[in-house]
Amino acid sequence: MTSTSAELTTPRGDLARQITVAVSAALAVIGAFIGSGAAGGTPVQDASGGALAADATLLAPGGGAFSIWSVIYVGLVAYAVWQFLPAQRAAERQRRLGYLVAASLVLNAAWILSIQFDQLALSVPVIVALLVVLILAFRICRATRPAGPVDAVLTDGTIGLYLGWVSVATAANITAVLVAAGFDGWGLAPEVWAIGVLAVVGIIGVWLAVWDRGRIAPTISLAWGLSWIAAARLTDAPPSTPTAVAAIAAAAAIVIATIWSRLATMRARSTSA
Repeated sequence: MTSTSAELTTPRGDLARQITVAVSAALAVIGAFIGSGAAGGTPVQDASGGALAADATLLAPGGGAFSIWSVIYVGLVAYAVWQFLPAQRAAERQRRLGYLVAASLVLNAAWILSIQFDQLALSVPVIVALLVVLILAFRICRATRPAGPVDAVLTDGTIGLYLGWVSVATAANITAVLVAAGFDGWGLAPEVWAIGVLAVVGIIGVWLAVWDRGRIAPTISLAWGLSWIAAARLTDAPPSTPTAVAAIAAAAAIVIATIWSRLATMRARSTSA
């Protein structure tokens, strides 16, 4: 163990980690208020020239999709409070997760600010970094056992929902930036690109379902986001039935893979018991 890592696992280092997570959660909530327009800022869907609006691209989810942020933020704030309790101060799992969760919260606020200040291109590396951080955090969740039901819900559940939604949001964000920049698709129709991206999201979701042994939280938010893309293409501009069908197919594939993986894991556990 290096001197730096040793310092992080002292009582003072543990407290510093807890404070960092709590402060980061507060920053993320403030950013959310700004992004919603409630604090005087421009709502995210209207900022940057409406590049992220529900009718901006074929991969833009319908406006109702963003209500999942309320659930994620409640989970993140509850996690920040819970991990601050003395009982969690020296927990090895929280030592490994704490700064990753804090980084995700700061990146979340940074993404909102990049949109608010019309820095649409900057939002791409920020959301990609956020996705990478969440993958690393989820990897720790997968590799370590929760201390109990509260840990499972607040830690695994919240990070899983967060990861699934950001996976969909990353695809939508990159598409929005390309469209805003005038990308012509190299001669391919926009629907071809949309279906291709949705296929990639579906493959990633299926892989995630198998890799995480059928955890429900990432699948819920992935299926939620994909379903709202389908709804937007069937009821809003730009209309595209092929894109809607592709989004529904991707969501269905992820759900089926999750059920299969979960049942396979349960059978394996019962056989080894």
